[in-house]
Amino acid sequence: MADLTRSPLAPDRFPELPEVAGVRLAVARAGYKAWDRTDLTLAELAPGTAVAGVLTKSKCPSPEVDWCRQALAHGTARALVVNAGNSNAFTGGRGKAAVEAVLAAAVETLGCAETEVFVASTGVIGVPLPTDKARAGLTAAFAKLKAGSTATWEDAAATIMTTDTFPKASVRTAVVGGQTVTLTGIIKGSGMIAPDMATMLGFIFTDAKVAPALLQEMLSAANEQTYSCITVDGDTSTSDTVLAFATGAAGNTPLDGWTSAGADAFQAALTDLCRDLAQQVVRDGEGAQKFITIAVEGAEDDRAARVIALAIANSPLVKTAIAGEDANWGRVVMAVGKAGEAADRDRLAIRFGTTLVAKDGLAVEDYDETPVAAHLKGRDIDIGVDLGLGEGRATVWSCDLTHGYISINADYRS
Repeated sequence: MADLTRSPLAPDRFPELPEVAGVRLAVARAGYKAWDRTDLTLAELAPGTAVAGVLTKSKCPSPEVDWCRQALAHGTARALVVNAGNSNAFTGGRGKAAVEAVLAAAVETLGCAETEVFVASTGVIGVPLPTDKARAGLTAAFAKLKAGSTATWEDAAATIMTTDTFPKASVRTAVVGGQTVTLTGIIKGSGMIAPDMATMLGFIFTDAKVAPALLQEMLSAANEQTYSCITVDGDTSTSDTVLAFATGAAGNTPLDGWTSAGADAFQAALTDLCRDLAQQVVRDGEGAQKFITIAVEGAEDDRAARVIALAIANSPLVKTAIAGEDANWGRVVMAVGKAGEAADRDRLAIRFGTTLVAKDGLAVEDYDETPVAAHLKGRDIDIGVDLGLGEGRATVWSCDLTHGYISINADYRS
């Protein structure tokens, strides 16, 4: 098995996260793999909790994704169950039966509607989730809550990991109608990351009172600027799920529309939280040694800018050049040209860090590669592209491609 040592791009420490009123956490060891760690996370939610979500666009989704898509239409939640080590995807009727077993166990304990239970799983594709282990793990988690034992946010974040090398979480606050509300999120993701909606398993919890329809609009808007702007390897998972839960326990004046007092502040906090979580996923990209920010401007429109930025971010040639600290800006030119969007060679400008390396269709006169080489030796790399055609702009985040990525994925099932 590949050595999953902590990413050099990881934060120095896990953040200090306050409790979120209306949320109780428990973790348990279901034993989905031969590992000595917890692998089932349970979040019990207060009655009346609003829920919103964004889900994978994969045409081969897991039964958990299918279920969440169906349950989201009802807008309320009482529990979230997350399994790690087994994605339960591409498992036919057995996989669906496993989800139904988890739902039944949660409903039996909570006495809630089936559509108020949300399930997500992550891990190897093609292996049915063991129903007996899932039920036993969930029973153990509920027993801990009944006994008054709750898990920390770090416990929950670590339990949902697979090839991640560090637990990921973030917190923000906002003032809504004079009341301070808290938003806390945990996330997992390291490989099979591409911006085709959510790109990982992410869960956001807030004590704010937000109408389900507005929460959905807000999460969808935040997703477009964050989770859908990252890529590690260009591959989209069958299980991608981001869910947001609003318990309403803060007692704020309800947010039921964009004109509600504090709606803008809450949206800003939500987007900032999601951006932090999304970038942590990239910083834990499998084998990653460098975090890359790619900013494109001057495109025909924002959509075109995003397509071009992603063409650069997903290019193996660009990613390996960054890994090798090679100032080969010609690979960026290549990626712009292949993106399929409008571009004019003689208007194109490219920078590495703050140094302009090419413009007007050729290298900058008297170009000195020294500052660029110094920039590329760092952990955080900035690439800028100006197409000179219009007002469109977009920023995406990626990482380099190293031997570590190959090692991790060659040994993934072992």
